[in-house]
Amino acid sequence: MQDVTGQIAWITGAGTGIGEAGAIALAEAGCTVVLSGRRVEPLEAVAARITGAGGQADIEPLDVADNDAVIAVAARILRHHGRVDIGVFSAGLNVTERNWPVVTTEAWDDIIGIDLNGAFYCCHAVLPSMRAHGGGLIINISSMAAKGASPLTGPAYTAAKHAMNAMTASLAVEERNNGVRATAICPGEVATPILDLRPIPVSDEDKARLLQSEDLGELIRFVAQMPRHVTLDEILITPTYNRFLAN
Repeated sequence: MQDVTGQIAWITGAGTGIGEAGAIALAEAGCTVVLSGRRVEPLEAVAARITGAGGQADIEPLDVADNDAVIAVAARILRHHGRVDIGVFSAGLNVTERNWPVVTTEAWDDIIGIDLNGAFYCCHAVLPSMRAHGGGLIINISSMAAKGASPLTGPAYTAAKHAMNAMTASLAVEERNNGVRATAICPGEVATPILDLRPIPVSDEDKARLLQSEDLGELIRFVAQMPRHVTLDEILITPTYNRFLAN
């Protein structure tokens, strides 16, 4: 395993859920983390938790669906820190009215704009610097929705995550000889705030038996600490408890 102390990690969707857990885990491993998300208050809370434990954290509020804003934030990070060693692109959303009879074109655009386009914009913004520095790591937070189709997630989210996996694979293939590694992490159900948007609410009892944000944080740290000659192209991680098969 490599020591990531002093590496610069940019995390989107860092105010809650998987992004928050990934930022905390990377900070605990010694990274300087830059936290991005649409809401300032959660970012400030995560940054305070990290710095309070002796870590290093900056915040850069950002709507990843705005490519101009992504370019500007990436430029500020590069001016201040000189490089981005690790990108964890976790910003994502779904909507409650997500299935074909009720989903709107506006909802489709919002989901594709953040879950897919936002990840692409961030990858595109950091790649030139990674190439120039001889390498880097991109971790895109995808979903088990990328491995099939289910009414549970709806067409927009399913399409976005299928495309994210394809985009990440393309990135790994084209950039690996430049030292750039790319991983798509595909979790099953995780007890994060996005779960509260499900058309059928998930009980607190079931949430406790699902994957937790901290599980994904540990996985993100594991991927980051793999040696530079190792690429974990795609990782599937699911809760042991399958509530759809429960008696």
